[in-house]
Amino acid sequence: MTGLVNQQLLLRNEYLAAENRIRRAQLPKRLRLTDPQRCTLAEIGKRLGRKALEQVACVVKPDTILGWYRRLIAHKFDGSRYRTYPGRPPIGHELSELVVRIARENPSWGYDRIVGALSNLGQKLSDQTVGNILRRHGIPPARKRSGNTTWKDFIAAHMAVLTGADFFTVEVLTWRGLVTYYVLFFLHLETRRVSLAGITQHPTEEWMAQMGRNAIDETSGYLRQQRYVLHDRDTKFCKEFRETLAAGGVKCLRLPARSPNLNAFAERWVRSVKEECLSKLILFGEGSLTRALNQFQEHYLFERNHQGRANMLLFTRTDELPGTPGPSIKSRERIGGLLKYYYRRAA
Repeated sequence: MTGLVNQQLLLRNEYLAAENRIRRAQLPKRLRLTDPQRCTLAEIGKRLGRKALEQVACVVKPDTILGWYRRLIAHKFDGSRYRTYPGRPPIGHELSELVVRIARENPSWGYDRIVGALSNLGQKLSDQTVGNILRRHGIPPARKRSGNTTWKDFIAAHMAVLTGADFFTVEVLTWRGLVTYYVLFFLHLETRRVSLAGITQHPTEEWMAQMGRNAIDETSGYLRQQRYVLHDRDTKFCKEFRETLAAGGVKCLRLPARSPNLNAFAERWVRSVKEECLSKLILFGEGSLTRALNQFQEHYLFERNHQGRANMLLFTRTDELPGTPGPSIKSRERIGGLLKYYYRRAA
């Protein structure tokens, strides 16, 4: 009797499996099951086992059914819905920006060094959190960030001993017609102080050597406390000029070809003097050019606000107090009112 019952059950199972395969062939390739249906198949499939499922499962693969069962068990023991706290709070946007700023401004600082700097500011972060923030912003670790020194970083580290040098030309009317004058100037990068070295029609090697001797003079030289001079590859910066500066302890750094941005401060001064002064004047003779340049130099250093320096004056005179309360507002005019400066006279 037992054998007959088992044989009957096997025949029923075989019939049901064949019927399921026929029905499955007539249905769409992918069936949309609900969560209760997945739970039912998962519970029964777990009891059958993988081998039995491979013979009868035709809706999904046996591994999928067993995966549903593992998910069912995990959901049973998931206690997240009973939590009363939100978990670790996220790092604020301002703090993340501060970490990124410190890392970019200090390429050689590792995660621990940044953590120490943040603790000085009252911010408590772990080195792992700092690393995660930097990775999200695409910033590599310190050993990769400090591998190469950019030109910008080099200039920023040597601002106090760096000077930019350059020429610009001015067309001047003389009794012989238009004459091209060459103006040589030096610009201290840290203070933006401009020094007019010389004006000439013929910047020969002898003239350049003399300008170099004037620049390194112990009492009145423009480069007395400087170490480096940036200049382009103009042939006027000749060998004699470089050797003269080297004798005074000043090294010339020749910039790559076609790279005006590497001497941007000097290039910007040329634009300023031409746009604000020289392009608005008709100059008659070298004396007229010299007076205009000296007037603009004074205006540039003591009377002109500079956006690159927080829109402030580079230098101030002791007898003028900008912003001091009082009704007496003075105006200083240069070059016939072309350049103006408003100030209050100190009491």
